[in-house]
Amino acid sequence: MRDHRPRGLSVTEGCRLMGIARSTYYDRSEKAADDTAIVEAIATICDEFEHYGWRRVQAALRQQGLIVNHKKIRRLMREHDLQPRLRRRFMVTTDSDHGQPTFPNLATDITPTGPDQLWVADITYVAIAGGFVYVAVILDAWSRRVVGYAISRSIDARLTLAALAAAIEGRKPPPGCVHHSDRGSQYAAAAYR
Repeated sequence: MRDHRPRGLSVTEGCRLMGIARSTYYDRSEKAADDTAIVEAIATICDEFEHYGWRRVQAALRQQGLIVNHKKIRRLMREHDLQPRLRRRFMVTTDSDHGQPTFPNLATDITPTGPDQLWVADITYVAIAGGFVYVAVILDAWSRRVVGYAISRSIDARLTLAALAAAIEGRKPPPGCVHHSDRGSQYAAAAYR
């Protein structure tokens, strides 16, 4: 507005002539900052350090001599899709130090030549919207197909028993089928043995 007004006309007078309140006018031209230099600096930092969030980006910008408000950094990172890659948290699913009896590892001596000779079992977790769930899976070592699985929010012997029950019901393994697991507490539980 300052650039387009006639000489001698104040902002207050111009607002009155246009029929708007003086408080509605905000002169942005004096503070019109070009964000491209900041965005390029942020992009360079994010390319080099892909796990950096806005706090570390702000610290890196300060090291380069750019003092930028954290809200602006967050906004620019969001607008230009420069969000950090989140590190997945490692979760332990095996407790081998449980003091319960374990069986010898028979799987090292077996090379399956057909289905249902060796089943291998393990537990993992899967991230979902509300957190994560545990998945107990039993695979046929020869075909690498899932023969049984179970999903639960808690990691206990009931989870592994449900997966084993599903595998037995679905495949009805012949006598001599070896079942191998990682000897975790869920597989060494009395109910599972």
